[in-house]
Amino acid sequence: MGRFADRVAVVTGAAQGIGAATARRLAAEGATVAVLDLVAERARQTADEISQAGETVQAGGTAVGYACDVTDGAAVSATFDEIAQAYGRLDVLVNNAGITRDNLLFKMPADEWDAVITTNLTSMFHCCQAAQRHMVPARYGKIVNLSSRSALGNRGQVNYAAAKAGVQGLTATLAIELGPYNINVNAVAPGYIATAMTAATAERVGATPAEHQKYAAEQTPLRRVGLPEEVAAVITFLASDDASYVSGQTLYVNGGAR
Repeated sequence: MGRFADRVAVVTGAAQGIGAATARRLAAEGATVAVLDLVAERARQTADEISQAGETVQAGGTAVGYACDVTDGAAVSATFDEIAQAYGRLDVLVNNAGITRDNLLFKMPADEWDAVITTNLTSMFHCCQAAQRHMVPARYGKIVNLSSRSALGNRGQVNYAAAKAGVQGLTATLAIELGPYNINVNAVAPGYIATAMTAATAERVGATPAEHQKYAAEQTPLRRVGLPEEVAAVITFLASDDASYVSGQTLYVNGGAR
């Protein structure tokens, strides 16, 4: 049996990139995974691919797609209640949904600041609040929030850096508040990972994804960029009972970059 046999996990922003890789890994280790995305078709497609793959894996779990706007507190509450009612529990939450709207401070419109803060930080508040309603009575839960190396500061990302630094404060505080109920709360802060989001960043600065990755690799001690599956491996560790005494931490997954 896998580490997540009989567990129910929710992964936000799970239709692609790190979210999809995490959903696949959790399902491969036995979890029933709720794949959340803003677009229902994308969520269902990823969930179907995961479930089909799981049929060939002895310990494989299943996945179900849900459309949910994680910036809408009422929608989040309703979706999480639906998942808990359908499967009888909610054990793991991975807050991965996020966007970028990069710009220098003097050129950044207020709506780009608001969009990134809301999607990358406020959404986690909504999801954690909804999840704890089911985790606290069960006296069990694992929450993993996605921060970023940009939390340390990154030119052109004042909104994203602020949101991802906020994620670390949110994580540390929730670990204190929820710890007495046997709920672990941790964060993962990826460096440069080859995803659609970083490809879009490359195009924004006038480079191809390959050129952008080459430059990033040259600045990284391991001399390469990361893969979504490598971040997913760390997330699933923190979401497992192998990390039962780890809480309130932010783990950087960045190839040794400083």
